Amino acid sequence: MYQFTSLAQELATMTTEQPLPPTVYVIDDDAGFAESAKFLIESIHRPVVNFSSADEFLAQFNPRHTGCIICDVRMPGMSGLELQEVLRERNCLMPIIIISAFGDVPIAVRAMKAGAIHVLKKPFDDNDFLELIQKALAEDARRREEFRTQQVVLDRYDRLTDREREVFEEVIEGLSSKEIGQRLSVSFKTVEAHRAKIMKKMEADSIPQLLRMWFTIQQCRPTKTILPPQG
Repeated sequence: MYQFTSLAQELATMTTEQPLPPTVYVIDDDAGFAESAKFLIESIHRPVVNFSSADEFLAQFNPRHTGCIICDVRMPGMSGLELQEVLRERNCLMPIIIISAFGDVPIAVRAMKAGAIHVLKKPFDDNDFLELIQKALAEDARRREEFRTQQVVLDRYDRLTDREREVFEEVIEGLSSKEIGQRLSVSFKTVEAHRAKIMKKMEADSIPQLLRMWFTIQQCRPTKTILPPQG
């Protein structure tokens, strides 16, 4: 049976933790740039934490933290692009902005393909930079709301029995209860009972709503483990 990873226990542990506000994480070995960026971001009243390397950032990384990441491409040790890969493997939801002092198109393409929301070349306009920060924080909030919506659907799906999941799939195909009964070698009444339980457990008011939930389930079927966002 396909089993989704339940986040109920993880979410329960979060109730005793003090949530951190959305924070901008600046990762750059250029201390002068990092301090300037920190000063600039704080001017729009956003918390900022600076790190001089990717390894230093990863040592404190928590996938439940909210905010966004500003990361230089070229740093001693792990590069910004390598950090992107690690964060993707760790299911980081925070948007990443890659910055570089070089106009390297292949690097920009690779960064965007890996999920960066923008690649910014130094030096850059302060207003453009701050606008990107605001967009990144808004995107982080959107992703986490989408995550929460998905998790609600997955938690409901986990309530279904194996047989109910079979009937669910047949319903989504548009089959009638009679047709489903013939396929599964069960009576019409049995199928109707399963359908009623599916609608109740999924908390669906209509077949179109159930169909939307099914699409969400299919999107989340990869077996990667996703940790819950903070908040």
